Amino acid sequence: MTISKTLCYTTTIATAALLIVGCSADKPDEKAVAKPSISAADLGRRIKNLADDKFEGRAPGTPGGVLASQYIADEMKAAGIAPKGIDGTYFQPITLTETTVTGGSFMKIGDVDYVMGENAVFWTKRTAESLSVTDSDLVFVGYGVVAPEYGWNDYAGMDVKGKTVVMLVNDPGFATKDETLFKGNAMTYYGRWTYKYEEAARQGAAAAIVIHETEPASYGWNVVSGGWTGPQIDLVRPDKGASRTALEGWLTADAAKELFTSVGLDFGTLKAAAITKDFKPIAMGDIKLNAQINNTINKVESRNVVGVIKGTKYPDEYVLYMGHWDHKGKKDVAEGEDGIYNGAVDNATGTSAILEIGEAFAVAPAERSILIVAVTAEESGLLGSAYYGEDPIVPLNQTVAGINIDGMLPLGRTKDIVVVGYGASDLDGLLDAVIKPKGLYITPDPKPEAGYYYRSDHISLAKKGVPMLYADAGIDHEILGKEHGIAFADEYTKERYHAPSDEYDDSWDLSGIEQVTEIFYELGNGIANSRDWPNWNKDAEFRTLRDEMMKKD
Repeated sequence: MTISKTLCYTTTIATAALLIVGCSADKPDEKAVAKPSISAADLGRRIKNLADDKFEGRAPGTPGGVLASQYIADEMKAAGIAPKGIDGTYFQPITLTETTVTGGSFMKIGDVDYVMGENAVFWTKRTAESLSVTDSDLVFVGYGVVAPEYGWNDYAGMDVKGKTVVMLVNDPGFATKDETLFKGNAMTYYGRWTYKYEEAARQGAAAAIVIHETEPASYGWNVVSGGWTGPQIDLVRPDKGASRTALEGWLTADAAKELFTSVGLDFGTLKAAAITKDFKPIAMGDIKLNAQINNTINKVESRNVVGVIKGTKYPDEYVLYMGHWDHKGKKDVAEGEDGIYNGAVDNATGTSAILEIGEAFAVAPAERSILIVAVTAEESGLLGSAYYGEDPIVPLNQTVAGINIDGMLPLGRTKDIVVVGYGASDLDGLLDAVIKPKGLYITPDPKPEAGYYYRSDHISLAKKGVPMLYADAGIDHEILGKEHGIAFADEYTKERYHAPSDEYDDSWDLSGIEQVTEIFYELGNGIANSRDWPNWNKDAEFRTLRDEMMKKD
């Protein structure tokens, strides 16, 4: 623990803002030093390359994924970014399990045999070639939430051991728009499907099924069916997934309504009942779930790509830039159809941005080191960043702050920057200090109900205590305004998100991506040339973790 870290850890936001704005005041004559630049042409070149069919959708553990990660390493080297991976390489290897549900698998409830991808998806997190669920009773558990801080328990009074729990997506705050309930329209972690499966396992359920509805999920059934069919990637877990339910899955809303009707229950009535604290779990009659899951299981290797620009004064303090390089790979489709999920926006844009930022720092290194981390397996559950959080290349108490870049739309220049999870840390104020002189402003997440704060890699380090900013290009188009920006984003979500149509187009307006990348560079440069240690706000859920971390040498 250096003295400067201890003293500067409590630097006020006002002081930090001055450091950001004035960090170059005592620099040498600009003519005497190289000037970094952020180039739309460079960004476009890398986005186009990463979204090329030759990488076959950049899935972890595939030849295309290997090629993509090698391309990123090659770009780092060419940009002057030094390797910071294992054994002097650019790579942090990660062993993953790839599990694919195979023939002979089924999920039946009563007499209904559900069709994988059509009206249901199901899988297991257990590392097992074959498992079954037999004659499991069904229980509707509302939103499937146990939240003591809100006085909420959807499992109260019901022992669900060995049973199948059926639940709604999102949380009661979204359903009611009541700002006093959970976080109102903004999704909490209790609204995420990841939490719901975890809680069902803690309750001892045999199977857990989430009912899909487009509005509360924030994406259509196509995203569910495309994401949960085919090979599924996970970290190698010591217990081989034994702590999870035997079956996890989704049902379409129509299939769920038919299920409820078949046992004499009204879906709409029970959905309305689930938004109150008085809700109690409902046994769904005598109907049973029976399922058989057969898997092929393979160990696959993937890797995070890690580079560094060494600091000139404080090389053991790091400002982190992160973005995921992976996407959804390719799927078998009919002849003439496109089965490659190129992921141009998601996330060739973010990967290109962190490379461009790294190249700028290589031209003019900062006082602190800059760490560039392109993580794998985000699309499989933030696995690459989770692995990094558990086994960091750089100690987390030497990581000053981080910026995560994920999915920038080619909207063009905007008057604003969107901050997902706005109000969580000092980084919001530091960002504001960068953009205000440019006449720009911060827009808090316009769709907090979608839970984006829990859907990207920053959360893996935030949960460890590292202050992380997750920001994106704005929606208030410089000329065409907010309505155009919102419509542009909505069209992408509906038509291209996690679809083969997320492809690069030479007609893209990259000026907005260039604008935001330059802002992120300036933000990190200000932090890296200051003695400031940003922190979470006092009421933020990760504040205590950071405070405790910073007490350690």
